[in-house]
Amino acid sequence: MSVSRNHDVESAPALRGGQFPAAGEGPALSLWALVAGLPAVLLTLITWQVVAHGPLLRADREVSDALVHPDRGSQLLADLGNVPVAVPVLVVVLGYVARRGRAARARRWWLPPLAAAVLMAVLPAFVVPLKEWTARQGTSVVPPGTGYYPSGHTATAAVAYGSATLVSLPWLRTALARRAAVVLCALLVLGVSFGLVRHGYHWPLDVVASWCLCAVLLSGLCWVVRGPVGRGGRRSP
Repeated sequence: MSVSRNHDVESAPALRGGQFPAAGEGPALSLWALVAGLPAVLLTLITWQVVAHGPLLRADREVSDALVHPDRGSQLLADLGNVPVAVPVLVVVLGYVARRGRAARARRWWLPPLAAAVLMAVLPAFVVPLKEWTARQGTSVVPPGTGYYPSGHTATAAVAYGSATLVSLPWLRTALARRAAVVLCALLVLGVSFGLVRHGYHWPLDVVASWCLCAVLLSGLCWVVRGPVGRGGRRSP
């Protein structure tokens, strides 16, 4: 009976007290590389198609034409990706996580909120150069101009809501609460994405490219804050 209990303790990821499950060698490292690598490859392929005006853009236009229907609902969904909406949500969550970590005297309690804040701050450094380089024009719904690829609103929503979810997961007590947080994050990002395409603010590929970019960035955030931050500097089992 005692052997079984010890095995359960050693095999369960430590999520209480602000502890992230540590990413180990071998399979864990391969998984992290896969999570970051596939979106990076896909982003490269999509960007190449946009710059070269490849055949993928024809399918992109067809999907856009089938979905575009500006209305109040799509406008509200797209607005969830605005900086004045998404960033304050992240700030509130980061403040809560920092307070919980400091109160629990967790080791490096400041690292997850700091890393998430830095990622949000440097996001334009990844998005703006791509916009200027590709100089993609918008749909027929938006005014003439360039700089629509990738979608800045989608990137803002994905990084803000995604980072808020990642840093808060270790402080949620139950598996149900953690699942709910992940589902809510996914719904927010998907809602913003659909609203942008539905209202005609962006082509579908603009949104998909932002998904790929943010998947790489958020996997990097996971890597930074993956280590256990248990009380007194002790590593979790």
